[in-house]
Amino acid sequence: MRVKFSRAMCSIFLADLLVLALASGVRAEGPIKQGSFLTLQECIRIALRTNPQAAAAGNTFIAAQSRIGQAKSGYYPQVDWQTDYTHFSSTAGGLTFGQGAFTRTTTSQNNFQTGPSLTQNIYDFGKTKSQVGIATYNSAASGQDFENVNLGIVLGVKTAYYGVLQAGKSLEAARKVVKQAQEHLVQAQGFFQVGTKPKIDVTNAEVTLSNAQLALIQAQNAVQIAWQNLNNAMGIPNAPEYRIEDTLAYEPYPITFEEALKRAYSDRPDLKAAIARVKSSEQSMRLAHTGYYPAISGSAGYTWNGDSLPLDHGWNVGATLTIPIFNGFLTRKQVDEANANLNVSRASEETLRQQIYLQNRQAFLNLKQSESSIATAATGLKQAQENLDLANGRYAAGVGSNIEVTDALTTFTSAQTAYINALYSYKTAEANLENAMGVK
Repeated sequence: MRVKFSRAMCSIFLADLLVLALASGVRAEGPIKQGSFLTLQECIRIALRTNPQAAAAGNTFIAAQSRIGQAKSGYYPQVDWQTDYTHFSSTAGGLTFGQGAFTRTTTSQNNFQTGPSLTQNIYDFGKTKSQVGIATYNSAASGQDFENVNLGIVLGVKTAYYGVLQAGKSLEAARKVVKQAQEHLVQAQGFFQVGTKPKIDVTNAEVTLSNAQLALIQAQNAVQIAWQNLNNAMGIPNAPEYRIEDTLAYEPYPITFEEALKRAYSDRPDLKAAIARVKSSEQSMRLAHTGYYPAISGSAGYTWNGDSLPLDHGWNVGATLTIPIFNGFLTRKQVDEANANLNVSRASEETLRQQIYLQNRQAFLNLKQSESSIATAATGLKQAQENLDLANGRYAAGVGSNIEVTDALTTFTSAQTAYINALYSYKTAEANLENAMGVK
């Protein structure tokens, strides 16, 4: 599969600049205002702007982009200015002929040299081109890694968002159970006072109410934890209070497994990154082979030098041909290493393809299972509600028992929980399938 990076890389680069600007303090103050009403998509947009993982991945991509320019520097001339100063002093001694005297002579010399120099790579049999190719494909892979991080952030927001809705509905259900338990306790106390029901009915009703109140406390705590998870998923752990849209209702997600898999192989950023790394490894193989070939470079300079002013001056120009003859088998081993790394990259790509197949298969099956569970749970909840109404009616008429009411209330509580969990499971299964396909 061939992947084009030009258009995608432009969009990634612009998105990355936005992330970096926001992370560095240019972001608008208060992405969430007190009492705001947010949809799922708005939560996702906030998370992509404020989550520190996105900023980190964006900076990594910028660093990879800069390495392309570093590699391209080999195409351009290198200009330096060099200044040298040398002081040389020597002493000589000996006998003077005919006089028998020992003499010592000291001489010193100063040398000053300065001037610009220029070197230019003329032809290196593709070495610089391969280095640029490696940096380009690595940058493309880094850009796709950035997209993959964003994909994970989106999944985290979706899961936390649906978790808040699940916790909220569970809290409502717990309050409803407490209310029903209170009503039953009032009934039991009334019957006991008139002598139609024993004291044990009151006691059992009190126990049932206590259990319901305990479940309510746990549900309230679960709501707070769910909100904190959503805040953290958006990268705003201390967000003010806000409200979100209720989207936990069942809506069919029409897609076949074949369509999901096709989209995954086309859109998954981690697969695009793996393909780019294979291309980078191929360029590394070409780079390693350039160690066998000669290189041609040119140089030019202008120099002022001498031991006193005015300095002598002049220019020089030349070319150098470097032919590798023997380097201790270094190039051969570099080629072997590059070949092994290329095989690793190809194997990693194939492994990822198999993982993508497995992830999409599992996510698709989980979605279908959750879809079937919703209908079953809805039927169970309806039956449990009818059973509770009958039990309450029989008890109010004096023909039912307290055990019937308690059992019916327990069954109703379980049915409510099962239905809410079925809705949550379906939404999270949908989010996981979109993540497996590479859809944000």
